[in-house]
Amino acid sequence: MKAIIVAPDEIPVRVDINREFEDRLVSGDLTSDGAQYSDEVTTGDADVDVDVLTKLVDPGLEGDILWVEFGLTAEFKAVSSSTADLIWKWQARNKDGTWVDLHPAVTETDIGTTYKSRTRSGYFKPETSFNCVPFEIRLILQCNEANEGRAKVKNSSYVRVVYRVV
Repeated sequence: MKAIIVAPDEIPVRVDINREFEDRLVSGDLTSDGAQYSDEVTTGDADVDVDVLTKLVDPGLEGDILWVEFGLTAEFKAVSSSTADLIWKWQARNKDGTWVDLHPAVTETDIGTTYKSRTRSGYFKPETSFNCVPFEIRLILQCNEANEGRAKVKNSSYVRVVYRVV
């Protein structure tokens, strides 16, 4: 959609008020295989959420979200317990707002001590508390055993948003 903006004593200018922005959630030094990860995070107390990754997605112009696409991949494991259960989920919110679940919490029963890769992807319809840019996204994790849950986010994770500048 384009709008015509006219300032007093100025020439009319056609401006595209819809913008598209993509943000990769993880970056860092290049690797031989191209796989990069966020810092590894370990849970503390049993059954208490910890933030694995929190990222502000800020395209530089404020606006109302028309649609948003997510491709989110993280890896999970237990430090040393073969019986540890993990619960994790991705959330988003308008900057400094209330967190909205992007999917139901996932329970990994007896996750084991080797990293397991998990992906959540698709389009998310804007809703109250998550309907404008800039916005924040995070991955939270908890474990039923103290200091056992571990997670990291992979560099293939991205957010793509189309929004109308306000």
